[in-house]
Amino acid sequence: MLHVQVILDKLGFAPGVLDGKGGQSLVAALKGFQTANGLNVSGKTDPETLRALYPYRDWRPTVTLALSADVLAGPFLNPLPKDPLEQAKLPAIGYRNAIEALAERFHTTPDTLVALNAPGTRLAVGTRMVFPNALPTSRAYEVKDATWLATLQSLNVGAIQPKAMRVVVDKSESVLKVYDDKDRLVAQFPATMGSTHDPLPIGTWTIKGISYNPKFHYNASLFWDANDKDKKAVLPPGPNGPVGVVWIDLSKPHYGIHGTPSPETIGRAESHGCIRLTNWDAARLALMVKSGVPAVFQP
Repeated sequence: MLHVQVILDKLGFAPGVLDGKGGQSLVAALKGFQTANGLNVSGKTDPETLRALYPYRDWRPTVTLALSADVLAGPFLNPLPKDPLEQAKLPAIGYRNAIEALAERFHTTPDTLVALNAPGTRLAVGTRMVFPNALPTSRAYEVKDATWLATLQSLNVGAIQPKAMRVVVDKSESVLKVYDDKDRLVAQFPATMGSTHDPLPIGTWTIKGISYNPKFHYNASLFWDANDKDKKAVLPPGPNGPVGVVWIDLSKPHYGIHGTPSPETIGRAESHGCIRLTNWDAARLALMVKSGVPAVFQP
């Protein structure tokens, strides 16, 4: 199961967190891969699908790597305050601890890392650990912003990505689909979109721009569940911030496509109307799109 997840993740049909488990995100990823490859759309690892995945079998399900000083450096903050006004006082909204940072780097969860390694594994320089194989096939980034480049590298986002001519957010499937200039489905990501209070705004919108490692402008009046007495505040950037590592702005005011501090909840929770992806998927999408690309929101 983990091997299938890893291959799909590298091919751009993201199965959510790489945890070796089934579930709705893996089913959606399989359906996307099957659609893109002209296969029977079963959402299962049937013989036909396994044959189509077989050429990529050399992408092994796990890698064993020694921990380096830079991935353990932090800074970390645990507990991380939940109150936006308290978060606004921080220099950055980073990871709580090293295992959370490592989990996001390898597109998984801390629990999966514990399962792949001895529970008592010491997180220290030189310690060898087993990770889901989220390593990118290329790091030849064409990125000038040094901070954004560091983010892409830390999230193991591949440098070579298809160019999007159209993005479709499908509420019924809880996915975001990417189509190229020949109208082929070339990537798909599990997504959280809308809620009862803030439904997905059905229609055709346009991507207006991309903000990398963005600050977040907190305005309680825009959130139904916020304290309306809260003052406005600017929250610092960071992977555990409300919009994660990237904000893809849309022509619909106050709406965007962005990352999240809780990757395991994607497709299973509600949002305040925006489209949430895992940080690594949002960063990957940011390499595919540009200003002017249509974003179709459909029921």
